[in-house]
Amino acid sequence: MFKTLRYLMLLLLTISCSNNDGKMILTGHVKGLKKGTLFLQKIKDSSLVSIDSITIKGSSDFSFIKPVLEPEIYYLYVRLENGILNDDRIIFFAEPNPIIINTTLNNFAIDAKVSGSTNQDKLEEYNKIITRYSDRNLELIKESFNSRKKGNDSLADRLDKSQKSILAKKYLATVSFALLNNDYEVAPYLMVSRVNDVKTSYLDSVYNQLTLKIKDSKYGYDLESLIQFRNKNKIN
Repeated sequence: MFKTLRYLMLLLLTISCSNNDGKMILTGHVKGLKKGTLFLQKIKDSSLVSIDSITIKGSSDFSFIKPVLEPEIYYLYVRLENGILNDDRIIFFAEPNPIIINTTLNNFAIDAKVSGSTNQDKLEEYNKIITRYSDRNLELIKESFNSRKKGNDSLADRLDKSQKSILAKKYLATVSFALLNNDYEVAPYLMVSRVNDVKTSYLDSVYNQLTLKIKDSKYGYDLESLIQFRNKNKIN
């Protein structure tokens, strides 16, 4: 009965705010959080700052209503009643839509389920693709370390070459994903946040394929600025 009432409350909040253009209506639930503070954060002038907070007392539900001019990465952070800050942050793409985040206190970031954001869906799709490269890279690092520890330097050298190959494939997979999703803000975001040290020609290729709307976005501008910096300093 309690769960039914809780979801009805969130639904009514979403419906009541659905006509507010340019606003994100963020609601959700943190299972296990009875007392603490949730912080909504974003990057401002290269620093991570809290733009809003809500105190949790008893109910594990939360809600924020914030103006969001365009899709942008936001963070959700929790501080417990005793003042201890969780190490985890939930990273998500904020959009001027109703967004729901449900998670648990014990696995705050890992268990987070985000719905209502198209760019977030794309980001999660990318993360699934790239995970296999990251996992294999970690395996190769471990195998190389163990090989050198046993004195088998020739095997370790081969493993190091394989590791470089995996990293190159990871970068190319990111570039390919950005090209295929050139009408979403996630495309330039990935280029400036995940592979900003890739060859300038790849950055340029992705930027040139972005739609005009995305070129004019926050991350489109960041990508353009990165390319200009690299060209000015003759960084290939």
